Amino acid sequence: MDGQQGQRLVFGVMAGIARPLMNLLMAKTWMGFEKLPAGGFIACPNHVTEIDPVVVGHAFYNYGRLPRYLAKESLFKVPVIGKALRASRQIPVTRSSSSANRSLAVAREVLDAGDVIIIYPEGTLTRDPDEWPMRGRTGAARLALQTGAPVVPIAHWGAQEVLPRYGKSLRIFPRKRVRVLVGAPVDLSDLRGQPMTRTVLNEATTRIMDALTDGVAELRGETPPTTRWDPNEHGQAATGRLSIDEKPASDDQEGTR
Repeated sequence: MDGQQGQRLVFGVMAGIARPLMNLLMAKTWMGFEKLPAGGFIACPNHVTEIDPVVVGHAFYNYGRLPRYLAKESLFKVPVIGKALRASRQIPVTRSSSSANRSLAVAREVLDAGDVIIIYPEGTLTRDPDEWPMRGRTGAARLALQTGAPVVPIAHWGAQEVLPRYGKSLRIFPRKRVRVLVGAPVDLSDLRGQPMTRTVLNEATTRIMDALTDGVAELRGETPPTTRWDPNEHGQAATGRLSIDEKPASDDQEGTR
């Protein structure tokens, strides 16, 4: 069995466990997946609940694409989880420069193989009180400019009704509907080949977040805020779970909306 067959076997086992549960918990509407690039690309979803990766991964797997996530290197050291992550070729990341270079090399191989790398450009659950996409981080833009891979915004809405942001339990009844919308690849053509300055990275990130926000607005049927939420301007940590004092105004202590 070659590496690709082995990875598909691992994905098949994980899907066999996750898909029945997802089908039980939620109805699904997936839109625009026929427009996905034929080769490798970077998918950028919005982030509203801890079950987002399963929701988005389910949609991609159902359309025959194997999703890879950037995962904290520490997770690869957990006995069972680490083995599954390595077998399905998820990508470990750390903040050290040498490890970052290894992560980039793996990412290039995944993209060259025609697979999907999923990066949450916000870096963590949105801090926006109304759950709009907040300020983006530059990781997705950097990888796109380094590799030349297309960036596709993946907007979704409804998963937060199953597990609210910072929630501790699933809301099973009534059955919820989750919608996932594939947007057009973000045009970064004029930025490719330029020196990777902070200005270039910020511009690429802004374009990614604009496209993603437009998709979320279409799903919600609402107009997004004119200014994206910036945790730094509101005394919030940029990454990780928020403390009770830091939580957005719409989140109570039990994590409900």
